Amino acid sequence: MSTKVSDHVLQRLRDWEVEYVFAYPGDGINGLLAAWGRAEDEPRFIQARHEEMAAFEAVGYAKFSGKVGVCAATSGPGAIHLLNGLYDAKLDHVPVVALVGQTNRSAMGGSYQQEVDLMALYKDVASDFCETVTVPEQLPNVIDRAMRTAMARRSVTAVIIPADVQELDYSPPGHAFKMVPSSLGMPRYAPVPADDDLARAAEVLNAGEKVAILIGQGARGARQEVMALAERLGAGVAKALLGKDALDDDLPYVTGSIGLLGTRPSYDMMMGCDTLLVIGSSFPYTQFLPEFGQARAVQIDIDPHMVGLRYPFEVNLVGDARETLTRLLPLLKGRKDKGWRKKIEKDTARWWEVMGRRAAVEADPINPEYVAHALDDLLPENVVLAADSGSAANWYARHLRLRGAMRGSLSGTLATMGPGVPYVIGAKFAHGDRPAIALVGDGAMQMNGLAELITIAKYWQEWEDPRLIVAVLNNRDLNQVTWEMRAMSGAPQFLPSQSIPDVAYADHARLMGLHGIRVEKPEEVRGAWETALAADRPCVLDFVTDPAVPPIPPHASLDQIEAAAASVLKGDSDRTAMVRQGFKAKVQEFLPGGHKRSDRRGAGDDA
Repeated sequence: MSTKVSDHVLQRLRDWEVEYVFAYPGDGINGLLAAWGRAEDEPRFIQARHEEMAAFEAVGYAKFSGKVGVCAATSGPGAIHLLNGLYDAKLDHVPVVALVGQTNRSAMGGSYQQEVDLMALYKDVASDFCETVTVPEQLPNVIDRAMRTAMARRSVTAVIIPADVQELDYSPPGHAFKMVPSSLGMPRYAPVPADDDLARAAEVLNAGEKVAILIGQGARGARQEVMALAERLGAGVAKALLGKDALDDDLPYVTGSIGLLGTRPSYDMMMGCDTLLVIGSSFPYTQFLPEFGQARAVQIDIDPHMVGLRYPFEVNLVGDARETLTRLLPLLKGRKDKGWRKKIEKDTARWWEVMGRRAAVEADPINPEYVAHALDDLLPENVVLAADSGSAANWYARHLRLRGAMRGSLSGTLATMGPGVPYVIGAKFAHGDRPAIALVGDGAMQMNGLAELITIAKYWQEWEDPRLIVAVLNNRDLNQVTWEMRAMSGAPQFLPSQSIPDVAYADHARLMGLHGIRVEKPEEVRGAWETALAADRPCVLDFVTDPAVPPIPPHASLDQIEAAAASVLKGDSDRTAMVRQGFKAKVQEFLPGGHKRSDRRGAGDDA
């Protein structure tokens, strides 16, 4: 039997050691599906319920494995459905390759069924490499470049293969004019800055008295070096959300997340520092960084396209975080004055006390902060966590302390709804021996998660560790947007857009052969987590939570507080509970054992 183009595509993926392709079938990839049958399902075809979920699963796999995630879809609607997950990968700098079908070459340009101009459609999301295969001799070069470029650029690439091309007999490129042979492999490389640039950076950092460090996912491979740096400089370390697992949260100088979902000590450190060092992060919100002119700043990033963004950096170092810090550390002087560091550690310890008190605030029926806080000390040492976008991300950012081998992620830059459940499905194929937990809102669960319970039910018995927990914060409200309307627009809750049905999530899980628990009382929360963590199969925890518990930002401005109050005056349907919960949660910062803070923004900001 001759080798067809589709056979060669799968063989080349195997040569690249691709183990899984997350996909959904369609006639635009029938040739590939037939090849999968001939190849005895190698690499494995992992069937999602929707192409967008297949893309998210590829992103989750790539994020938690460090390998390239591969997804596939049919022409037209299938290719379109992939886009949201692919943009999630592009914006979070995750290597993903998309294999996409297209109508026959003879029909292209003829307004044929399911014909979409895929080169135009994918021009942005796969801007680093997008190619249509029109003759067999383009392979293996196109597959190799797609894989290599995705790894090198940490981005999305796409290979479009018309249906009739998939069925052609494969013939390799020859030793001839306009033939492009190719080879396998992506060697590891770790670029480092020039010595002169390192010396300039050391001068800036050595001159600082109050040094703040901000790390992102690019610092994940430099844990020990970042710790040594913080000790040498007497600095505190804040983390962008994509870098939450890059350094242990139980280190006393790690202030936690930064930004709208961040912590007060991270905010205070940035507002008070005189020197800033950013490592492996493109954190976008400049208002949470020091005022321009307040701090001298240095940036380290492996991507020269990403340096110099967000802040007027005095020195930009292009290089691998670990290798760059290894060369920078000997040039740095130790700090004798520990006052700045002691303040950071004191503020951080106080913050965790406040978080415990906020979680203990009574709610109707369950405080969502308590759901996350109760999980914190139950987290298995090798857990893989995903948080969905929305209010769930607040509690993930503020209450869960990642340490050691724990891994966690979310849709950091696109901040799209719905990746939480498919992320952990992808994670389970990357690490079948590790427990996985998705913390999701009920809106995201209704949008994507319910259908992907079918995917979990289909595959979970293959995983060495069967534990996959989907924790749903069931408050019958699209809560993050509701609070953004109140705080930013001064608008009351608009029920036709914000109110969503109460769904029996645990019942859905049990119908599929999974475990499911509905939790309606605070005293049941911890026991539910313990039961799910001890279960012999995946489990859905349906936590009935109070939508009136506000995700008050730690730096809450007077304008935002006034806007929230204005929404009450305009007749918010939940106004009584909103005021009650907002006051009770915020007041925890001023209970005995703490101190009321004043800063340059005025005491009103802490009201």
